[in-house]
Amino acid sequence: MIEIENITKSYGKVDVLRGISLRINDGEIVSIVGPSGAGKTTLLNIVGTLESADSGSIRYDGTEITSLRGSRLARFRNENIGFVFQFHQLLPEFTAVENVAIPALIGGLGKRAAMQRAQELIERLGLAERAGHKPSQLSGGERQRVAVARALVNNPRVILADEPSGSLDTRNKQELHDLFFTLRDELRQTFVIVTHDEALAKRADRCLHINDGELSFES
Repeated sequence: MIEIENITKSYGKVDVLRGISLRINDGEIVSIVGPSGAGKTTLLNIVGTLESADSGSIRYDGTEITSLRGSRLARFRNENIGFVFQFHQLLPEFTAVENVAIPALIGGLGKRAAMQRAQELIERLGLAERAGHKPSQLSGGERQRVAVARALVNNPRVILADEPSGSLDTRNKQELHDLFFTLRDELRQTFVIVTHDEALAKRADRCLHINDGELSFES
């Protein structure tokens, strides 16, 4: 369980987050929606330890993370959080399976074990024949599946996704959304997804609405 209490964040005189508090349960898919500039991505980045809050606390299963710094914070992130971004962020010089293995290698897993784990995930996500291809040789939908596999490689507690289907066409978008729910059902994986896609937002277990840096309501 992730517990977020009274998170605030300002940039200069602009208050981006104004005391956000919420809980995210294990195996839950939570969508976050709201207008541009509402603070959605900032909240996601703070929950993912990519940015620090000005005040408030975040606990992962009771572990307070807002006080972690340096290598301790990087290790926690690597072991507990997976990320999926709108434009996949794959390294162009590496193959699909190598991209998936990178977080495991950073975490200290041996090369053979990391590549084996990456290959298993590539196959699970239906990309076995594309494992040796570089990102430029993959379709947009395939690149996002590789990004999901990379996010899963260290068995994280939660996957944080920022507009993960924003750059995909209708068919690939639907396939990616279906994949999220399949992974939740099969692996009890937790997802927190910032999205403008109304269908995905409504399909989530909970939809959190943020406006002007505040949690206005949930549906």
